[in-house]
Amino acid sequence: MSGAGYDVGDLGHTDLQEDLEFHSSNFSTDPSSSSRKIPGGSPGLPAPVTASSGSSKRFLWSLSFYAQFFDVDTTSVLSRCWAALYPRANFLDVLEGNPDLYGPIWIATTVVFILFLGGTISKYLAESGEGHFVYDFKLLSGAAGLIYGYTLFVPVALFLALKYFGSESANLLECWALYGYSNLIWIPVALISWSSITILNWVFVGVGFGLSVAFLLRNLYPVLSATDKQTSKVLLILVVVLHAALSITIKWLFFAPDSPIKKVVDGDGNGEEPPKFLMF
Repeated sequence: MSGAGYDVGDLGHTDLQEDLEFHSSNFSTDPSSSSRKIPGGSPGLPAPVTASSGSSKRFLWSLSFYAQFFDVDTTSVLSRCWAALYPRANFLDVLEGNPDLYGPIWIATTVVFILFLGGTISKYLAESGEGHFVYDFKLLSGAAGLIYGYTLFVPVALFLALKYFGSESANLLECWALYGYSNLIWIPVALISWSSITILNWVFVGVGFGLSVAFLLRNLYPVLSATDKQTSKVLLILVVVLHAALSITIKWLFFAPDSPIKKVVDGDGNGEEPPKFLMF
């Protein structure tokens, strides 16, 4: 890593080359063999579809292939959630070489529904006293597209960039896990950002952005620094810019009275009327 003046002690380690890097995943259908590497595996991608565990083979169309990415218990998921909210150690060390998709998927799903709920409350407060209130389920599809899309594709782009610029420690599953658990902060933010006070909502979203981007940078900086100095700076800036775009989009789409996703058809028939499932 290049950056002079970087305080390794802040991450709780002294060996930067060994500890602060993506670790190879050790997925196995047998919990007792979790410390053994899968034959033919790659440090950056899931194991080949024909990788064997004992006498059995995992194929892309078999459940055992996908089960390896969810091989984690409740205690581990909770400890990882706590490590994401209160990061005292490098999160990639908390994963212990066993990144999961169980936590990220459920966190993203929870964020989607709470954004829909918070956005609906915000919309109701903005339209209170203007007649019947209509639930706009475009809020739900918008939240799903935003959160799932960001959590799925940004880590893939980051992984490909790291591999292109010669990083040997890049791991796609750990990229997904890192971004998935970073979404956790948006759950409390979405719960309290339905206020009709605009500046207060900006403060809440700003806090969510600050905590989540600090979590990402803390864990990505040592890995990105494995590339050349100029490339690492560009990648770090892109990580911050993309995360800022996510935060602003969340504020604009779900906690702003003039959100384009909340607009209801006017009296002249302009615009598209949202689905009318429930009204009061």
